[in-house]
This record gives sequence, structure tokens and C-alpha cells, in this order.
Amino acid sequence: MTSSTNVSSIEPNPLVSIVINNYNYERFLKESIDSALNQTYQNIEVIVVDDGSKDNSQAIIASYGDRIVPIFKENGGQCSCFNAGFEASHGEIICFLDADDIYLPEKVAEVVEIFNISEKVEWCFHNLRWVDENAELLPQLSTQRPTVECDFRDSIKSGKLPPPLPASSALCFRRSLLGKYLPKPISKAVPNTDFYVKFMAVALGKGFFLGKVLALHRIHGSNAATFSNKNEYLWARKYIINGSWIKAEFPSLKRFANKLVSVGLSKKWQNNKKDAVTQEILEKYMNVTSFGEQLEINLRAAYYYMKSKVVKTN
Repeated sequence: MTSSTNVSSIEPNPLVSIVINNYNYERFLKESIDSALNQTYQNIEVIVVDDGSKDNSQAIIASYGDRIVPIFKENGGQCSCFNAGFEASHGEIICFLDADDIYLPEKVAEVVEIFNISEKVEWCFHNLRWVDENAELLPQLSTQRPTVECDFRDSIKSGKLPPPLPASSALCFRRSLLGKYLPKPISKAVPNTDFYVKFMAVALGKGFFLGKVLALHRIHGSNAATFSNKNEYLWARKYIINGSWIKAEFPSLKRFANKLVSVGLSKKWQNNKKDAVTQEILEKYMNVTSFGEQLEINLRAAYYYMKSKVVKTN
């Protein structure tokens, strides 16, 4: 691991907040909470945000007593859970964990070591390993990247997309960075998306990708769309609405926002299903976008669309 003269401004043994978001995952929840509590790094608080579950989740959460911080809220989606968990947290480092996923025991210790390299490291993402409902390894691999310092701020401001970023359970942040853009916007149209949380992190801060598998990402019936293109319209909606949020909250990143909308528009064209919700979001975005930018968005979307057709025919 590289050393740096830029010593971290946080304490060597900082409090780490693990925020677990849960909705109707009683069959996985205990394993997820236990994986957070059984970390080799001890200075942690575990916050479990239950998003109005209708199953036995709340009783499972209550059974942990004061070992965790429980938050019971009305159903509002993953985005609202991020907001609620961050608001209740006290840690200098915040790590997210989906209630169907599992942390490996050394996860937090490894992440803290990265943040202690330099105060300029504001986020740390790592590799995940896909497993099935029973936590058995799947043949497919999730994002697998080497250990490397990353700074995408200039490229994102110029309108380029970052490389593929991992799912929620691999995302860790300095509190000071999250405080720049949380609470995040929420919408019933896209209640479950981590795009804003991770896109804004790489757009606003320098970070570190840790090339180790530190969590297991469970693939099961409720989220099997990870391997499917059948829900292309949902991906279109996610890109377009996150572009609209970013442009509204951070106008200096409008070129990046336009790029996200282009990707979303191409996915909208790829999907044969008529989606009035996505169309409404898109129209609102275009109404506050110049004619030149609209033209660029459509041309770029057309390029992505044609490229996808070539890929599918090969």
C-alpha cells in the first residue's frame, strides 16, 4: 500500500457508522446485521433502517436491543433510507450495507486503513462477490478492479462517465463528503437507486478503489434483474432522473448530467414498453435545457442506441 505525507485528519481509530437499509428481507436480515456487528474493527455503530417492512423484520431488529440503532420509518425506498441512516449516524466514516448482503469480517478494518492514508481520500469503494440466496458463490463475477487511487472530478465535470462503480454494499465515505449532498432527492418514480450517492461522491471527491472482495452481494428473486435487460425502462428512468437531480443540485455538473440523460434516453429507445413516467421526467429535463444541449443529448443517445444494436446482433 502506498504511503503519503498527507496524514489523515481523522483519528487513527475513528467511529465507523454502518448503515443497513432493509425492506421485507427477514430471511436475510439477521445474517446481514451479524456480519456488521462481527467486524474485526470494533469502533463501530450499526444503524438499521427499516423501510416499513410488512414481514417479521422489525421483530428481528428489535431483538438486537442496544447493540444496534434501529430506525423504523414509513416505506419510502432505498434513497430515503440513505437519508435517514446518515442523519442518525455519528461516524467519521459511513459504510452502506443492503440487508440482503454480507460484510466479510475484515471489511471495516481494511477501509479505515485506506482512509488513514490521506485526508484527501474522501471515498473508498471495493470489490464485491456475487452469491446466491444461500450465500453460495455464483460463477459470475461482480466489479473486479485493482487497488488504485482515483480522481474523476475533472473528467466528470467535462461530461465523461466514471468507470463502472459497485453496488451499495461496497460504498464507504467520509462524513464530510456525504454532507455535501445528503439528504439526497427522492422520488416515488425511482425509490431504489444508489446512483446519486456514488456518482456524486466521485464527482466531488478524490477516492480510492480497494481491489479486494470485502462483501458478498446476494443475487436472488427480488434483485435478479442484475443479470437481466428485461427492465431496461427502469434503468432508463434511473439515468434520466439522476441526471435531473444532479443538474438541479449542482449546475456546474450539467455536462455530466446531460451524459446521464443521453444514456437513459438510449435505454428508453431500446425498451419497447411505453413508459409515461420516464417520458414526463425527460420532458421536464429538456424544458430547462438549451436547444444546443438537447441536440447533443439526442445525438449521443442515438449513437449509444445504434451501438447497442450492433452488440446485440454480434
